[in-house]
Amino acid sequence: MNDCILLGHGGGGRLSQQFIQQEILSRFGNGPLQTLPDAASLVLDGCRICFSTDSFVVHPLEFPGGNIGDLAVHGTVNDLAVSGARPRWLSLGLILEEGLPLATLRRILDSIQRAANHCGVMVATGDTKVVRRGQCDGLYINTAGIGEAMKELTLGLDTIVPGDRVLVSGTLGDHGMAVLAVREGLPIANGPISDSQPVNRLVEAVASMAAGIRFMRDPTRGGLATVLNEMASGQAFGITIHARDLPFSPGSRALAEMLGLDLLHVASEGCLVMVCAENIADQVLARWQTLPEGRNAREIGQVTPQAGRVILVTAIGGQRVVDVPNGELLPRIC
Repeated sequence: MNDCILLGHGGGGRLSQQFIQQEILSRFGNGPLQTLPDAASLVLDGCRICFSTDSFVVHPLEFPGGNIGDLAVHGTVNDLAVSGARPRWLSLGLILEEGLPLATLRRILDSIQRAANHCGVMVATGDTKVVRRGQCDGLYINTAGIGEAMKELTLGLDTIVPGDRVLVSGTLGDHGMAVLAVREGLPIANGPISDSQPVNRLVEAVASMAAGIRFMRDPTRGGLATVLNEMASGQAFGITIHARDLPFSPGSRALAEMLGLDLLHVASEGCLVMVCAENIADQVLARWQTLPEGRNAREIGQVTPQAGRVILVTAIGGQRVVDVPNGELLPRIC
């Protein structure tokens, strides 16, 4: 373990996982935090609620497809939604740097308002702090969210069995590639656009099939590879995905190929990964594809008896292990 914090500790890969296990769960992992859910499931006066929090330090503050404001709303709403909750309330914490143009702040606040209205959530409480010039990268945002648990959804890794199907609701890696392109000034014609958007309507659309829905997650830091490995690690099942079925946008694919990046390791911010029973997979996809946010939904693989392993079947029929990325591939994507 390093004796100081590195950027890689926040990247969502192996270094990040080690840090959380050794420094966070060793101290606070005796309650709801133990399984590292996207949102904690809590019981209050007999009612189950979900509670989540997230901080956003993305650079630059504005990028193709969104900005730090709507990203903060979507990020917390999505963590609640994939945990089987209907998002209801958000907190909004702003850390502002001296010198931030008011025009920039107003654009971001307007985006927060629009995103909250679109998601059907209320900003119910908040806080503002201002720090000296140079102590913050313009603006940092923390949001916490509370949602009402959907009683019909009972999610958990222990419900997954071989033969279940793995679905994604849209193209992968668009957010990370969009942020990278604008931050590094890469002039890509028809380049990547962030997929920052809410997924709560996707969850609502298939809630009636809850008996066959096993698990949901949004592939943010560390991308799809990290999500699948977190699911399979230490379990009696494995996961096989197929390269021919993975949905990538042309802009993200082109930039990733140019830079030699694996899009399986790149963050999405408006995509839903689901494991469901084989007999409902086609119905889930059909419902998702009726919504704008689910038009690129695909089945990408299946659950296998290969305990703990995530395998990619390549376009020519070969196989390779899909591992968790090491260190920090794309800093500051959220």
